[in-house]
Amino acid sequence: MKPRSAIKTDLFADEHHRKKIDSLGDPLADIESHIDFASLAAEVDEVAPRPVSAQGGRPPYPTETMVRILVLKRLYNLSDEQMEYQLLDRMSYKRFCGLANATNVPDRTTVWTFENRIGEAGAKALFDGVSAQLLRKGFIARGGQIIDATLVPAPKQHNSRGEKELIEQGAMPADWKPAKRRQRDIDATWTKKHGKSHFGYKLSINVDKKYKIIRRIETDTASTHDSQHFDNVFDAGNTSRDVYADRGYPSEAREAWLKEKGFRNQIQRKGKRNKPLSECQQRRNQRIAKTRARVEHVFGALEQMGGKLLRTIGQARASFAMTMMAACYNLKRLTYFQKAGIEAF
Repeated sequence: MKPRSAIKTDLFADEHHRKKIDSLGDPLADIESHIDFASLAAEVDEVAPRPVSAQGGRPPYPTETMVRILVLKRLYNLSDEQMEYQLLDRMSYKRFCGLANATNVPDRTTVWTFENRIGEAGAKALFDGVSAQLLRKGFIARGGQIIDATLVPAPKQHNSRGEKELIEQGAMPADWKPAKRRQRDIDATWTKKHGKSHFGYKLSINVDKKYKIIRRIETDTASTHDSQHFDNVFDAGNTSRDVYADRGYPSEAREAWLKEKGFRNQIQRKGKRNKPLSECQQRRNQRIAKTRARVEHVFGALEQMGGKLLRTIGQARASFAMTMMAACYNLKRLTYFQKAGIEAF
């Protein structure tokens, strides 16, 4: 007798699976229902217009479809190859990108070409577009601003001492073949933090205390000191005058500037050689740390989006990836607010 099995076949199995996904709760469906992707695509097309070929050829995929693919790629930290595979394999991905009934999906080369076409300007347009949608919902910067930076690692480069010296001088070793040059990241730099060496880039952000939304960003190489980005990410539009930062940011000139402009200095003090912090200063640092720690929640969320490791080569592509990282974090934050019924005030 044929053994019994719980597996049943059905010509409409895909439809049953789709309904089951909806009943369980598809996070991508939540994002789609609360984010205006058509508006984001229009922002991208404005800064990076779609090329028009006079000779015809295969028509391009819609910008909105490609923007959705970039969001998926960043949310789950997928490579171009993995993105192509997942679009073919995962029902929720195809539905999110409007490709459920499509006979063909964008391949890895199409994704790579689109990223190169829009570049960092396109990623910034997406970041600004999501920020604009947050503002339209009333989520303006409130409660004070928190400024901090995080290291974004890149694949380590193993160069000889002579090669390092040439790279630091802005030159390239003559014996490097074109293929090797394409695989060498000569823009990323080394730095030390807590006694450990790190190679890659740096992302500086400004987060408001109330909603933990990234308001401003600045990208650079890892060796750049955090404090050098302070002015570029400072947000004068926050409704509160409190400015929070850790011990890497204080300076007499900065304190004087904040006082002159009417901001409350909530930057932690840093002890000096033979001049440790007083008990009063230590208590002040501890008080500030309770609020400043909110920015660490943002960095933790970025880490949960598949990790922060970059697979790109060069600072331009690294900046693109980090800007997309910030844009997708804000996108998820807006989706959370809307789904949870949190109203801005």
